[in-house]
Amino acid sequence: MSDLDAVRMDADERDEFLGRAGTGVLSLSTGDGDPPHSVPVSYGYDPVDAVFYFRLAVGEESGKAEPTERDATFVTYGERGDRWKSVVASGRLVSTADESLSTEALAGLERTSRIPIVDVFGKPTNQVTFEFYRLDPDRLTGRAERSMEP
Repeated sequence: MSDLDAVRMDADERDEFLGRAGTGVLSLSTGDGDPPHSVPVSYGYDPVDAVFYFRLAVGEESGKAEPTERDATFVTYGERGDRWKSVVASGRLVSTADESLSTEALAGLERTSRIPIVDVFGKPTNQVTFEFYRLDPDRLTGRAERSMEP
């Protein structure tokens, strides 16, 4: 029987894992010393620029603070067979509505897989206001469980 260990994913393996899009947890700094605000989210990933895109609920119906420019950490993970993989990205979360980012964001969104809609709102998603945000990570790491050969 082989021992298992966590090893760093190379960029190609990380991009392949992220390229399917999916869900994860986005943690936003509060800036006031309180613990980060963490929410489940769906994401798209642009492997060309190594950037994440999020469709976030905003406004009173979201029950969350507005995700204006803040430090953020995003974690996604999954299993294939009986082995896990995870990716952690940290950086600044910014709105794609900013004119200086909008053209670049449209190109990046076109390179992502479809961002899945995850309904956690208690009402039809067509009644929830969404905005697009992007995370251009300062730090991006992936780990995978592997068999350690003797």
